[in-house]
Amino acid sequence: MTGGFTGKILRLNLTNHTTSIMNTSDYEDYAGGIGIGTAIFWDLCADKLPLDPFDPDNVVTVMTSPLSGTLVPGVAGRTEINGIGPQAYPIGWYTRSNFGGRFSGELKHAGWDGIVIEGKSDSQTWVKIVDDNVTFEDASPLWGLDTWTTQEEIWADASAAGYGRWIQTGPGLDSGRTTQRPAVLCIGPLGEVMARDMGCLIHDAGNGAGQGGLGSVWGSKNLKAISVIGTGDVEIADPDALMEARLWAWNYQHRLGDPTKAGPSRFGKTVAASTATQRSQGCMSCANPCRNRFSTGIRNESQCVENMYYGGLSGLKNGPGSVEELKASDVVQKYGCNVYPLGISMDNGGFRYLNILSQMGELGPGKAIDTDLPLDLLGDAHFVEVFLDKIVNGEDIGLDLREGFVRASVKWGRYDEDQKSNAIFFPYWGYPEHMYDTRGSLEWGYGSIMAERDINEHCYNYWVYWYPRFLLASGQFPVGAEECAQIASSKMYPFEGEMRMFDYSTENMYSEHIVHLVAWQKFYTSFWKHSVQYCDWSWPDLINVYGPNNVGLSGEAEPKFYNAVTGSNISWEDGIEMGKKIWNMRNAIWVLQGRHRDMAVFQDHIYDQPLYNPYPGPTYIDGVWNFTDVGGRNLDRDKFEDWKTLFYECMGWNTSNGWPTRSTLEGMDLGFVADTLESKGKLG
Repeated sequence: MTGGFTGKILRLNLTNHTTSIMNTSDYEDYAGGIGIGTAIFWDLCADKLPLDPFDPDNVVTVMTSPLSGTLVPGVAGRTEINGIGPQAYPIGWYTRSNFGGRFSGELKHAGWDGIVIEGKSDSQTWVKIVDDNVTFEDASPLWGLDTWTTQEEIWADASAAGYGRWIQTGPGLDSGRTTQRPAVLCIGPLGEVMARDMGCLIHDAGNGAGQGGLGSVWGSKNLKAISVIGTGDVEIADPDALMEARLWAWNYQHRLGDPTKAGPSRFGKTVAASTATQRSQGCMSCANPCRNRFSTGIRNESQCVENMYYGGLSGLKNGPGSVEELKASDVVQKYGCNVYPLGISMDNGGFRYLNILSQMGELGPGKAIDTDLPLDLLGDAHFVEVFLDKIVNGEDIGLDLREGFVRASVKWGRYDEDQKSNAIFFPYWGYPEHMYDTRGSLEWGYGSIMAERDINEHCYNYWVYWYPRFLLASGQFPVGAEECAQIASSKMYPFEGEMRMFDYSTENMYSEHIVHLVAWQKFYTSFWKHSVQYCDWSWPDLINVYGPNNVGLSGEAEPKFYNAVTGSNISWEDGIEMGKKIWNMRNAIWVLQGRHRDMAVFQDHIYDQPLYNPYPGPTYIDGVWNFTDVGGRNLDRDKFEDWKTLFYECMGWNTSNGWPTRSTLEGMDLGFVADTLESKGKLG
């Protein structure tokens, strides 16, 4: 066994409340996260596909990585969840979600590399892990409780002595002791009622695995929570090398007051300002805490969209930064709500849709969509509670909305009309736009439609979206568009030096260069980001204004940390190749579920309507690199179909249906995948 791994994966059979152990060594090459999770899912579920997300045979994995619980920055606290999720439309695809905090570290300290969840309990249950001791507990007293109260009850169960006191995990003086609260992952009321696009998993105050609806899969299995507390440690193959790597990486951090540098660093982030007294909060071992705790006790540990979804809606009486917006952050965390379907700052999502229907005279008391939902309270935190209560209690239009906004729109007979007009803005697989429009942020939209969900992969999004917006406004350009393209592309094996991967001009948007841009992101994220679990907000660190010649850590850092912990000797390129293998296995699962290239299409308005707002991005026009406005354009249907053909050719898949071929799979030691596809008539 190499360093970083405990050697054991816990297998939970909810149907008969039994446990068993799987050997990590059988899957170690996949590293962890989505890699091991997908390999295990394939072994246990491939011959059962297609499978409904709420079928007891749906297997859900909760995976760490060998770097979990160590001192590696921006990775040690990440946890990856995989399984068939109910959110996507028209098919609930095999999908992923992840969260930060301390759960993965605590699981490793308890001696486990991951958890495999199978079956369905005939009673409401939660699972209590204390080092090697695993028990199934009665969750009926917890059912119906919000996520924060659930965790408090489980913490109280762990120790009557109170937080900060020593907890002894077993009898006798030789048993382990810790002052940690158990790390708890749980669902709230929305997961319990199996709300397809909102059922979320919550850990601590604000760490959530939202997209995909996997919290609702837990609800279908009658699983309320998993609690873990551990008193062991993580074996490091080369502790000296790990410390040297961490000190080396520190040189790339944001240096306050350095007059020689201008502009933000991809790796070093600042914490948002607030009128309340605050302190930083981060995941285990993180060098760049992105969350806050406030003296008011409101919005603690929430980040990004859960802070933005409400105040960003236009025309509300309480705008961004208001107390009502902050309170609304806590509401969604307590209900266990995946907040993306509700909306985000660019006026998209479900609240916007309901508001439009109301203004059209289609939704309201006695209307075609009959509801007493008090839309006049939009902007108050209380409205969010009323709205979510209708879904939890199955009242009014709540039962329709349990199925998700897109499926509700289909039931109301409105979807075809409303997606054409952009009234309902859920452009790919029934997911709302993240805020990076397909017609502008090519890698985001293309990457999402070729996968199974909103990708939420900010690999170069920072430099092609946020960077030009910040610096065009300020007039500061510490790194120009040409230098960005040159530095980033130099690291992007196997497409090194192909600078036009970062040319977002209209002339280049259907080219093989953009195919390679999307392909590299698939390969990188499948291994380094979702398997080893380097944090999406810090990695890859391609460009860094504090690095030598603005060159970031990535390419060198990822294998440096991995090898120090595990004792392996893998290269940057080895990780990319393993990512390609994992990506192919995931696509094979979607094919078994019913995927065909004809299904990979956006909502009509992406093709029929121009991008409505200014959208600066990197371009190479007439031999000159610059940041140029690419707004005002739409996607051409035929040209995008041609782009898909180039993408399938790049993947080595059949271009007529998007299915993998035997030669491609066997070239990655996936002959067993090809055999299963062939037996189901799904081999390209």
